[in-house]
Formats: sequence, structure tokens, C-alpha cells
Amino acid sequence: MAGKSRWADDDADAQARKREKEEKRRAKAERERRAAEEAAAQQRQREQEALQADDRPTDHRPTKRRRLSEEPAPEEPAPEAPLALLRLTAPSWSPSRRVSIFEQLNHIDEGTYGTVSRVKDLSTGSIVALKKLKMGRIGDGFPDMALREIQTLQECRHAHIVDLKEVVVGTTLLDVYLVMEFLEHDLRALQEDMVEPFLPSEIKTLMLQITSAVEYLHDHWILHRDLKPSNILLNNRGQTKLADFGMARHFSSPPLANMSQLVVTLWYRAPELLLGTSVYDSAIDMWSLGCIFGELFGKEPLLQGKNEVDQVGKIFALRGTPTEATWPSVRRLPNARALRLPSTAPPPPSLRPAFPLLTTAGVDLLSSLLELNPAGRPSATQVLTHPYFTEDPRPKSTAMFPTFPSKAGLERRRKKLSPNAPMRGEAPRFGAGDFGAALGPIGEGGGVWGV
Repeated sequence: MAGKSRWADDDADAQARKREKEEKRRAKAERERRAAEEAAAQQRQREQEALQADDRPTDHRPTKRRRLSEEPAPEEPAPEAPLALLRLTAPSWSPSRRVSIFEQLNHIDEGTYGTVSRVKDLSTGSIVALKKLKMGRIGDGFPDMALREIQTLQECRHAHIVDLKEVVVGTTLLDVYLVMEFLEHDLRALQEDMVEPFLPSEIKTLMLQITSAVEYLHDHWILHRDLKPSNILLNNRGQTKLADFGMARHFSSPPLANMSQLVVTLWYRAPELLLGTSVYDSAIDMWSLGCIFGELFGKEPLLQGKNEVDQVGKIFALRGTPTEATWPSVRRLPNARALRLPSTAPPPPSLRPAFPLLTTAGVDLLSSLLELNPAGRPSATQVLTHPYFTEDPRPKSTAMFPTFPSKAGLERRRKKLSPNAPMRGEAPRFGAGDFGAALGPIGEGGGVWGV
């Protein structure tokens, strides 16, 4: 048999552990007994205090203090009004109505991205404008231009921005229509039929309304990118409204990189766009606003270039040649590399000869809007506070505005030729030989710049 292990406990260790356990049990029992005695003593003390309080005579109670002044009786709390739930109106989902509920009255106009007609809503009897979007092929998806226009018009609620009422559909996926409020005129067609241009007081009213709409767009970080008289509608109550937001898009500060250069109709396109910039901001809309301002005085577009090169030449002929001093970043623009810009140049020519009836404040406003350097152009808010609008003659009230026969009626309008908004594609690049014919006379006459 194996012997006892040397690690086994001996009898002395076993007896010691047994005594230790017994002592712990006795100490625990003693603590429990003392706790029970203390709890019983506290209970007996509370019962004695309760008996003494019941046997105490009532004349030992402290007397109340005498009230010397009359205190107002406490007001009863007003009954709480029932809580009213805050109800928020949210758009509901429903299928688009069919275009068949509209009766076409006459065709109005056709643009780059849609065809506009005057129609009658058979359910209400109201007259509205119906714009059929040019959709392209089914496989190409919904055009981004149409999406931008719908999104922008749904976001914008302003007195001088056209109101989008709804979107209706036809029988196929390519039949999508925008239902908008109908206005009788657009500024371009109206000026073509006017014998004399608008009066200075009327021009101030028109410019204030147009600029307030542009200010609203810029405050909401939206660029229109195609401001021109044919996109400015006018009703017979002297109210203008911006329309055609197919090129509109959101912008940011600092400006986004690699934005499209092929925006804004040629005659109203800013010089930085013509010179190939892809980084721009609200200044391009302000240049277009300056072109519209000049056109309202002269009845004719201010800068009628035949192509991009000719347009650059007309701009430089009107506003002078840019230099590093007047436009520090001009040499870094892609199409400016084809130009040999001088280091110094004479000051830009005055606009006074072209606008002899415009006041000094008006010339100052027009010059600032047509500043070659986009950083030097005013914002829409600064235009609205310009002294030109507070000098005599004051802006004419819309109630006193003249009315004109509507060219959006049944008779077809007779339009003069003018460029359309640019189509999607690659922006043109200028070569060194492109400027010879368009800008040669300027360079030869003054020796200011050449190609």
C-alpha cells in the first residue's frame, strides 16, 4: 500500500481550522444578537414617545401669533387650457394628373429645353402656361436640366419668381409637362414691339423687381445662369417674374471646382466664362443683370457677338482691355493664353457716350455691373441700395404701369433672331489665330493688345 503523502494535513492543522470556524460562527451569532437587542430597544423608545405625546395636556401648546395686517387671500389657480397639438402640413403622395385635363389655346414659344403653350384648366377654368420638357431618349433617364428646374421652382417662393403649380404627364414616359402661372409678356418680345424704350422710372421699377428675385436666389445659394430679357416675364399689372430655370444650380462659398463653362446665353455671358473658367459664383448673374440694364435703355441687346471670340472682342471694346492690375487672375484662365495682354492699359472707356440719357448714378451702377473683374461686381443686395434708385425720377408704381397687347395670345409672335441658351457639350477653346479677325482693329488702332 502506498504511504501517506507528504503534502497531506496533519492532525494539528485540522484541529486548528476547526477551532477557527467555531470562533467565526460564535462571533457572527453575537453580532446578530446585539443587532436584535438594539432594534428592540429603539422600538420600545418610539412606543414610549408616542404614549407621552398622547398624554400631554392641550394647554401646553404654543399660542398662535396675532396677525396685524390683512393678507390678500391666495388666488385660485386659473384652470389650465387644454393643450393644442401642433399640426404641420406635409406634402402627400399622389399620382400626377393627366395633361388631357388641359385645353390648348395657342402656342407661345419654343426654347432650348422645352415648348411653352397657353392652356385652359378644364377643372377650374383658369388660364395657365404649360411647358413640355424635351426629354431625349428613354434610355438616357430623366434629364438633369428638367430635374434642376423642377427642384428650383419647388424650393423658391418669391413674388418675382414664376410659380410652379404642378407637374403633369402624358401617355408616354417622354410626355412630362410643367404647369406654371401665365403672364402676358416677356421683356424681349415686348421691347421688339415698343416704339420707344421704357421710361427711366419704369426701368427702375423693373430693375428693382428683377434684382430682388436675383437676391432671393443668391441668398438661397442658387445661380440662375441664364438671365436674359426673354426669361423675364411681365404681366399687365407691372409685375415681373423670373422664369426658365433649366440651367439653375446650387453653388457654395468657396465656389465649387469644375463647374460647367457652357452656361448663359452668349450675349449675356460674363467674360470669365468666355475665357474658360470653371470656378465661378454669383458674379456671372450680376454681369447678365448689367446687360439687361443696358438693354432696357437701348431696346437692343448691348453686346451682340456672332460667336465666343466676337463676343470677347465686343466686351473688351466696350469695357477696355484687362490687365494684371485690373483683373489679377485673368492670365490664368484657359482661353486667356491665346491673348497677349499688356502689362499696362489706359482706363476703361466711359459708358456715357453709349447712354447719354443715363444719370451719373446710373452710369456708375451700369459700370459696376459690367466690371471685367468678377470680384469687383456688386452683389444683388448692394444693387438694391444703390443711390440710382433713390434719385429722381423715382421708381414708378406698378399701379401706374402701362399695359400692352399680349403677344402670348392667339396670334403668333414675330421674333427677331437671337441666340438660344447653350446646349450640352464641350465649351469652345480659343487658339492664337481665332482673335485676328474679331479683335484685330482694336489692337491695330491703339496697340493695346494683340494676338
